[in-house]
Amino acid sequence: MKHLTRVASGATGLGIALFAALPAWAQDAAALQSPASAAPAATVNKGDTAWMMTATVLVMMMILPGLALFYGGLTRAKNMLATMTQIGAAACLAMLIWVMYGYSLAFGPDVSGGASNFIAGLGKAFLKGVTPASQAATFTAGVEIPEYVFICFQMTFAAITAALVLGSVVERMKFSAVMAFVAVWLTIVYFPVAHMVWAASGLFFKAGALDFAGGTVVHINAGVSALVASLILGKRMGYPTTPMPPHSLTLTGVGTGLLWVGWFGFNAGSALEANGSAGLAMINTFVATASGGLFWMLAERLAGHKGSALGFCSGIVAGLVAVTPAAGNSGPFGAIVLGAIASVVCFYAVSVLKPKLGYDDALDAFGVHGIGGMVGAIGTAVVYAPSLGGPGAADYDMGAKLLVQLGAVGTTIVWAAIGTVIAMYVAKAITGLRVSQEVEQEGLDLGEHGERAYN
Repeated sequence: MKHLTRVASGATGLGIALFAALPAWAQDAAALQSPASAAPAATVNKGDTAWMMTATVLVMMMILPGLALFYGGLTRAKNMLATMTQIGAAACLAMLIWVMYGYSLAFGPDVSGGASNFIAGLGKAFLKGVTPASQAATFTAGVEIPEYVFICFQMTFAAITAALVLGSVVERMKFSAVMAFVAVWLTIVYFPVAHMVWAASGLFFKAGALDFAGGTVVHINAGVSALVASLILGKRMGYPTTPMPPHSLTLTGVGTGLLWVGWFGFNAGSALEANGSAGLAMINTFVATASGGLFWMLAERLAGHKGSALGFCSGIVAGLVAVTPAAGNSGPFGAIVLGAIASVVCFYAVSVLKPKLGYDDALDAFGVHGIGGMVGAIGTAVVYAPSLGGPGAADYDMGAKLLVQLGAVGTTIVWAAIGTVIAMYVAKAITGLRVSQEVEQEGLDLGEHGERAYN
């Protein structure tokens, strides 16, 4: 996303030139945030409003039940309920923090000086000044949606991103530690990155990076954070010598389907309108995902294995992750290629890189979301080219855009890694991080919550 730069002291630090990753929806969306900045003649379009309310609910479906079933099925049976509970509770906490101060820090009024490059102020804390009559801008002049709807849409993004991180630390992290970690991580990692990527005054946004639906702030952010969190927490007891297969690929398959359907709200909803841009994001979310699912199974065959249901589900998610930044920034055939490449790269990250390096990313949050997000973000600069069917201008400079994308990816990696270290150690100081050996042995369902998924 951007040619990274130095972190200068004070307000203008971090280097404007290296940040980029604005989702097409966040782009003008940040300009929306101040009712005073809305064009006087702008009116709410009921069709766009209805679509955005639908898209928001679809993203909510990605969390509960989609991600909860997807992750839960991948764990051992003794940790099924604990995993689902962590996902749901983390999402709920994110929603409450979002309306208290998260929305304001990401999309509120600018603070003085260069600090607004990195974070907004608290002028909209507890949704101060937001009413049913408040409006948020879309990408069409004079067409707006209710600000409450925009707040809800963005809220679901914050909630699912926090939940995604947990895929690397399941089966051994305390529930109380999860909650403490999420609260700190959202504050110092997610909200600043969301502002930089999606707000008009943010560094990433101003740099002009391409990220239609949040590939940087959601997938790279969550994936890198997941890797760092797993390294700090340590490996599960018995890993990697003890077999730890998924206990229910059936539930994982159901979760995969719910994720794919919900992802149309994630990607097509990022157009902020019910229009052609949303239609492009919709078809790309179909074909890139289909490509990802099939190419993961093909990679398994080429590696000498049978094409598996787990591989199919993993490929589906890899394709979805990769197309997120490119959803409205690619033609359909560019999206197909991007989904295929990302799926194959993620396959080797999970099956070769992880065993070689020995880290215990339990559910491959980094291997799929982190790696897939990077491939998608960088690849978006390529598929955006009009010569490849993308919507770029005739004079599109692919080389320059690649530098922007690379810079933004690098900057997000560093920001997420440092913030996650801080959040994990704060959680450790408050609650401790890991459950006891006895609880880990018997399972977190009983040890942390006093119940079983199955009798």
